[in-house]
Amino acid sequence: MAIFVNDNVFHLQTANMSYIFYVMSNGELGQLYCGKQIPVKANYVNLSTREERGSMPALSLDQPDFQLEMLKQEYADLGTGDFRYPAYQVEEANGSRISEFRFSKYELTAGKKRLPDMPSTFDDTSDDSQTLTIVLTDKVTAMTLKLNYTIFPHQDILVRSSKFENNGQQPVTLTAAYSSELDLPDASYDMIQFSGAWTRERQLIRTPLRSGVQSISSLRYASSHQQNPFFILARPQTTDDQGEAFGFNLVYSGNFMDQVEVDHYDTTRILVGINPNEFSWQIDAGKTFQTPEAIMSYTSNGMNQLSQQMADFYQKHLVNPRFAQKQRPIVINNWEATYFDFDEEKLLKIVKKAKQLGIEMFVLDDGWYGHRNNDRSSLGDWFENPKKFPKGLAHLVTQVHDMDMKFGLWFEPEMISMDSTLYTQHPDWLIAAPNRQKTPSRNQFVLDLSRPEVVDYVFQMVGNMIKKTGLDYIKWDMNRNITDMFGQKLPPHQQQEMGHRYMLGVYQLYERVTTAFPDVLIESCAAGGGRYDLGMMYYAPQAWVSDDTDAVERLKIQFGTSYGYPQTMMGAHVSAVPNEQTGRKTPFDTRGNVAFFGDLGYELDITKLTEEEQQQVASQVAFYKQYRQLFQFGKFYRIDSPFEKQGNIVSWEVVSADQQKAVAGWYQILNHPNGPYQRLKFRGLIPDQLYTVNQLTEQFYGAELMNAGLMLHPDAMQGASEGDFKSQLFMVNAVKD
Repeated sequence: MAIFVNDNVFHLQTANMSYIFYVMSNGELGQLYCGKQIPVKANYVNLSTREERGSMPALSLDQPDFQLEMLKQEYADLGTGDFRYPAYQVEEANGSRISEFRFSKYELTAGKKRLPDMPSTFDDTSDDSQTLTIVLTDKVTAMTLKLNYTIFPHQDILVRSSKFENNGQQPVTLTAAYSSELDLPDASYDMIQFSGAWTRERQLIRTPLRSGVQSISSLRYASSHQQNPFFILARPQTTDDQGEAFGFNLVYSGNFMDQVEVDHYDTTRILVGINPNEFSWQIDAGKTFQTPEAIMSYTSNGMNQLSQQMADFYQKHLVNPRFAQKQRPIVINNWEATYFDFDEEKLLKIVKKAKQLGIEMFVLDDGWYGHRNNDRSSLGDWFENPKKFPKGLAHLVTQVHDMDMKFGLWFEPEMISMDSTLYTQHPDWLIAAPNRQKTPSRNQFVLDLSRPEVVDYVFQMVGNMIKKTGLDYIKWDMNRNITDMFGQKLPPHQQQEMGHRYMLGVYQLYERVTTAFPDVLIESCAAGGGRYDLGMMYYAPQAWVSDDTDAVERLKIQFGTSYGYPQTMMGAHVSAVPNEQTGRKTPFDTRGNVAFFGDLGYELDITKLTEEEQQQVASQVAFYKQYRQLFQFGKFYRIDSPFEKQGNIVSWEVVSADQQKAVAGWYQILNHPNGPYQRLKFRGLIPDQLYTVNQLTEQFYGAELMNAGLMLHPDAMQGASEGDFKSQLFMVNAVKD
């Protein structure tokens, strides 16, 4: 498990994966192999061939068999014989777009440092990571290109990024700069993407690769509800439990492009990075440009394994270590209970009832600031509404803390309302194109966080409220995508830098808040799951999965999300029925049984619940506290998928690290008469270990539960809800000697 270098052949090896590339005869880098671990050798002649084919450009007259179109490459350019989409493109001052980056040297170091100015992976614990930097130079422009590779051997992860340095005298312009490229030798894969929309995010779509280009992307200046930067390439026969799969993700929250191109020889090229549309970046003499980091993982043991090793990696090498292993509190959010109509007295009734039921944190949502009584005003005025809080918001927070509960507060720091003090003072801070009609969304506009003075202002306002109230938690929302993108401080030829500059401003604001207030837990939100990505996870260890809190819809949303993200990142709340988004009525226990597999909270007016419902909440809270470590940090297994053809049965499971405990959730969406018996086949248990399941008197071997399964007859289903939307939890415990 290391990086081996021999005669300009680089073999990056993790516990189960090999990634091999080399320096070709023209000084560019060629890809040799990526997949299941193979032994280290002096050379890999078998993995690369050169042959002359007609009607193709060659490197030179004396090397007619060196045809880039026939070769797998490592970070390809366009214009010298390879007609596939390139990994980057540099435009010189004279308009030339041809580059010749040639190998200069390599550097090998232990560990992994964070990138400046952007979220990134790290190794603070000496977890055997190694970093390889390949240095290439272009003599004409005097530019340096550094390709960075870090392996995390225990999680089978490869992290890549690229850095362009202009050592010449003239500015150059990047018109494309992906974070990683991977050329695979065949196209026998399915592309699995997680697409959707607001309130139905991350729905699994599986499509065989075909000749041409398939891609997922965003031009919303956010990773978006519609697409997610995470995707999988899996062999057609691969399932959650067996088969080869590659997982790809991007540590970035803005416009992205994940592109898979199959050429006329069935070679597959994968590009991951910033979307080249609506992007360019001028690199002045002496300046640099750093791409975000791209993450790749491989397994030959199915997509459950892929998800688990990526989740383990994020917990150890991406999430803020202060919160990475810290249990998340159970919250009550007032939004669906009160909307904008509240005062201190009404909120305290909710807080007192929450305390009685065992809930640990009260989160005050939208409407507490400025003169906000609807969604048309006050964004940007981050000071309390004196009519709602005549004694000050800190007075409410003190009472919450006196009840030994934590307090959280909703902010939308990136937004501005025209009806606000901030807009009156700084109308030029609103992002808008000159002499054009402004395009509102949700009655709001976006602040230009590419400008340092705007970041300073927002940080000061948010920081003042944090210090004033002593809050414990922030729900950081971003409720609209950006239109009319224009930077008033940027010259015309740099306007396409604005999207990335905005994102860097957001990251700077997050960095300043988390550095100044390191004990404040942040949950990211973007109208639900509209910016659900690794860039946000770096600063905010949990995220609101979706504005859709309907338990049935959440089965698909949370199931799809689990492929690329750990359950400890998933904010999952129990809400009232009929559900606000769907109008569906689901049993209280089913709503809880879905929400348990994430960061549990409540999104309803608990002061209006019946006595029976209050007892159910108290019971759910007590149960969750008992199993919280397992629900939030256990190894997650998908069992029965809602995305299968029938999709009526859904099940999943969490297993403790020592395999002594597990909890499985089983859900039947619609009931049907005289139906067949069901079996639940568990995952992740010790085959020769005896276990108990719920209150059943029979004991079961792990192999029995995993291979034969548990028959879900009435004895096993005691306590299950009846009729449609039925659910049941199964607690599995090892029998002690």
